[in-house]
Amino acid sequence: MFSHVMVGVNDLEVSKKFYDALLGTLGVAPGFANKNRYFYRSPGGTFAISTPINGAPANHGNGSTIGFTAQSPEQADAFHAAGVAHGGTSCEEPPGFREGPGGMLYLAYLRDPDGNKLCALHRPAKK
Repeated sequence: MFSHVMVGVNDLEVSKKFYDALLGTLGVAPGFANKNRYFYRSPGGTFAISTPINGAPANHGNGSTIGFTAQSPEQADAFHAAGVAHGGTSCEEPPGFREGPGGMLYLAYLRDPDGNKLCALHRPAKK
């Protein structure tokens, strides 16, 4: 359904370091530059960071979350730890399993240096 997701950032190089570390835990290569943007490509799609082209400060969307697929709870924990170690802040509940209408999920939430809400999500195999 989606070709890409892009979020606005205020300091491109600080955010690149954050996302290189964060997405590296999911096996995604460091971002590559294209003008005032960095792109992260994987078989599952493209994620990008950009300074706003209109020159206004970037800000996060209230109520918005960008979810990334994790292959295991350990990978979700590494995602969360890398984000916090590189300028992100933990939010929501601590990483862990949660029961929802769709079954059991392992979720790890944090915010990037600009306040964008991110989540690593692992869906365990149904038994």
